Amino acid sequence: MKAAILVKSKKPLIIDDVKIPSSLEYGQVLVKVCYSGICGAQINEIDAVKGKDKFLPHLLGHEGSGIVEKVGPGVTRVNNGDHVVLHWRKSSGIQSPTPKYSWKGRKLNAGWVTTFSEKSIISENRLTKIPKNFDLKIAALFGCSVTSGFGAVNNDANVKIGNSVLIFGLGGMGLNIAYACSLVSAYPIIGIDIHSKKVKIAKSLGLTHGLIFNNNIKKNLSKILKDHNGPDITFETTGNSKIMEKAYELTPDSGKTVFVGVPDKKIAIYSLPLAFNKSLEVSHGGNSIPDQDIPRYVRLFENKKMYLKKLITHQFKLEKINDALKLFRTGKAARILLKM
Repeated sequence: MKAAILVKSKKPLIIDDVKIPSSLEYGQVLVKVCYSGICGAQINEIDAVKGKDKFLPHLLGHEGSGIVEKVGPGVTRVNNGDHVVLHWRKSSGIQSPTPKYSWKGRKLNAGWVTTFSEKSIISENRLTKIPKNFDLKIAALFGCSVTSGFGAVNNDANVKIGNSVLIFGLGGMGLNIAYACSLVSAYPIIGIDIHSKKVKIAKSLGLTHGLIFNNNIKKNLSKILKDHNGPDITFETTGNSKIMEKAYELTPDSGKTVFVGVPDKKIAIYSLPLAFNKSLEVSHGGNSIPDQDIPRYVRLFENKKMYLKKLITHQFKLEKINDALKLFRTGKAARILLKM
């Protein structure tokens, strides 16, 4: 099969043939990948943000959709031919051993889920079955961006009707947060980004006020929030350390900051208000439980209560993945999909 391989940190991925094991181990499922999303987490892996990558060379990707081709021993939650969402958050089912791929005669590492490949061996607990008539392009969004974004709103922030919300970064995650906030009738929902196109998309999904990032953020917020000291809840999705500090600073002492983005370096915040009424949450995939959340989102989408097509702004073939990653880094795209 063809796959995108990270061979050296901070270098382009290599597209090459990878050998799949001849048999599946306990709890493993072989899936034909149809679509994969690209998430900021993959950029962080490529750039070795967390430090030296001890697992090179390895496969990447943690959100996608596909069709089950073969199930290994012990698997009961999916069968051959089932359509599935591939997700990084753990769900029900067996946690299998990680797959043993090989490339050019050497071991090729992979986690319990990878999606930048034509096929992938997935742990049973990283798959959720969906109806066969459901759009697999939309389904790929349920692997991370929708479940994590909606989870950040519902689980981490616990946004209430009428809460004022500020969102830094309107990429795939920020757009889903804006959309989820609109569904629970938060107001106002203020989004900040450096690209006007993404602000426009966010407004079509329920954002009430869009700002272009500049030095007058505090002044502009005061005009929108009027007699309030600041937003009730602030979401930070960019992972930029300076913006994370700014997001926390702009949250009033009675408010909540939710860090969704992975920081690119250490940050410094004034912690004393946390001893009183101010709160800080660090989101880990929105504390989503995929096999519970995904069926609910499927039902909403099928009944025209959820509109997600606007989130997808670009699509590339697997062999053009480095072009896709380059575009992702510009910040101009919302969600980019790979079609296998």
